Parts: sequence; C-alpha cells; structure tokens
Amino acid sequence: MNNFFLIAIVVLIFLVIFQISKASEYVSILKGEEKSRKQNNKINGFLMIAFLILGLIGVWWCNDILYPRSGLMVGAASSEGQSIDKMMWITIIVTGVVFFITQILLFWFSFRYQESDKRKAYYYPHNNKLEIIWTTVPAITLTILVVFGLKYWFKFTSDAPKNAQLIEITGHQFGWEIRYPGKDGILGRKNYKLTDPAKSNSLGVDWADAASHDDIHVTTTMHVVVNKPVKLVINSQDVIHDVGLPQFRLKMDAVPGTPTTLWFTPIITTEEMKKKTGNPDFVYEIACDQLCGKGHFTMRGVIVVETQKEFNAWMIKQRPEYLKAKEFLTSTATSENVTKNVALGNPVSHK
Repeated sequence: MNNFFLIAIVVLIFLVIFQISKASEYVSILKGEEKSRKQNNKINGFLMIAFLILGLIGVWWCNDILYPRSGLMVGAASSEGQSIDKMMWITIIVTGVVFFITQILLFWFSFRYQESDKRKAYYYPHNNKLEIIWTTVPAITLTILVVFGLKYWFKFTSDAPKNAQLIEITGHQFGWEIRYPGKDGILGRKNYKLTDPAKSNSLGVDWADAASHDDIHVTTTMHVVVNKPVKLVINSQDVIHDVGLPQFRLKMDAVPGTPTTLWFTPIITTEEMKKKTGNPDFVYEIACDQLCGKGHFTMRGVIVVETQKEFNAWMIKQRPEYLKAKEFLTSTATSENVTKNVALGNPVSHK
C-alpha cells in the first residue's frame, strides 16, 4: 500500500509539471516571445534541480527495496562466485561514482547557467587535451574490467581440478536430466540415435559401453559435495538452453551437439544457507537463462549442497539407469513372447 501511494505522488508531481508547462505556453502568447522564453528558462532551471533531487531519491528508494531481494547481502555460495561479486562491486563503484558526478553536474549546470542578460555564453568548440582525457580514461578503465572478466572466465571454463566431482547435466524443453558416473568415475558413451524415453533411455546412453552400466541418472535435483570442486558437462537435446546458477554467480550455455563445461566449488551447504537467509524453504536454483520456448519459466532445477557423508548416503540409495533399462527390456521381451504364443495358439506357462 505504501508503494502505491508513493507511485501516486510521483504521478501527481508529473501532472503538475505538465500543467505548468501548458500554462507557460499561454503566458508566452500574452507576454511576448522573448520575455516568455526567459521565464521558461528559469522554470526549466528549477525543474532540472527538482528532477535531480527526485532522481536521487528514486535511486535510493529502488536500492532500499530491491537490494535485500537481490541475494547480494547473503553473498556468493561458491569460491568462484566470490570473485565475481568482488569484480561486480568494483564495477558498480567505478561506474556509480562517474554516474553521480556527471548527472549532478549536468543538472546543476542547467540550473546555474540558464539564460541571463548579465552573462554571455562562451563558445568552446574544441580542445585536444580534453578529447584525449575523456577518451583514454574510460578506455583504460573498461579494458581493466574486461581483462579481469576474461581472467575469471578462462578460469571457470579451463580444466577442472583432478579431484572434481564429475556431473553431466542435459537440458530439454522444459527440464533438466542429471547423470553421475559410478565407482569407475567415467561417464558412459551417448548416441542421440539411441534416445528413447519409452525404453528408459531418455539420454541416449550406449548400453554396449561397460562404463555406462553404473551411471546414475536423476531428474531435476542435483546433489553436490560442499568444499569440493564440481565439473559440469553441459548438453542440450533440442534448442539452446543456459544453465544458470544464480547463487553461485555462474552460467553456461547448453548447445545442441556441442558439449560445454564449467566448474565451481560450493562453500555453503543448503542447510547452512537456510539458517543464513532465515528461510527454511531455501533451495539453490538451476535456472534456464536462455529463452527456450513457451514453457521456459517452468524450466527449473534444484541443487542440494551437502557433506560428503550425506552425499554418499544419498548415492547408495540410487540405482544405475542400466539396471532399470535392462529390467524394462526384459519385461517387454517377456510380454511380447506371451503375446506371440497366444496369437499362435501355443500354451503359455505361468510361474
């Protein structure tokens, strides 16, 4: 309700300003063009100061409302994300200082140096020194920011540490499929031609590859170990998706036919984050950060960050997808044989 009243007040202020501007047009007709122009300049000068003050109040108000919702107060949940946060704050401070200085000067100069019979405008067409300064300084600043950004980018997309937990995540309209290697630490081969959800093979895993027999396949929820690097192998089965990990400050495109990789180190468990945020329903989100169709907004997953002991307990309860597919194929073959014998009139044994 308070926000509604604030918006209503802002709208009323703009309506008053509009009415003042319309009234000034009628004044110009009555008083003459030159006198009216000077009066309008004076009004515009005061309006510039009013807009400056309202704008600064608006910036503070938006920050007061949106900052607590941004997640920045809690901090990044990965060691790599902390580097991203640091770079972002440096960027905000640098650009923020420039923004406030330039905007305050812009509006103040419009008020201070409005038209006056006592002052003549100074014609200042060009200055090489100023041109060099305001071209070189922003260029150097932006180059430094870009270099730091590339440094972090190359780090996150480079080879993961040898002890990293390997996880494959595959996107499709509109969900996530997650696969873990078994005790051998190797993910089995895949072939898109083998993809058949009806036969418990939604990822197109090649069961002829022995490395696939102990792979664990789950949907939606990814389990990772705290303080242990996680390497993600990212795929897409249809259109371009994007694995967005907002709390970890990372994201990577999922491109059909072109696997991409990303690694990070979670540093706060899900339970710890619930206490830190004061939200008992808190979950780490896997979001699709690429518009991928009409169901894009529903394409969400969950990451559970837990201790090694908790992860091991969860993993023990999982069954390899190969066993599920094998049972399905066996039951299907048995059913087909029964159907065939019945059709031929052969006796069917029931055990």
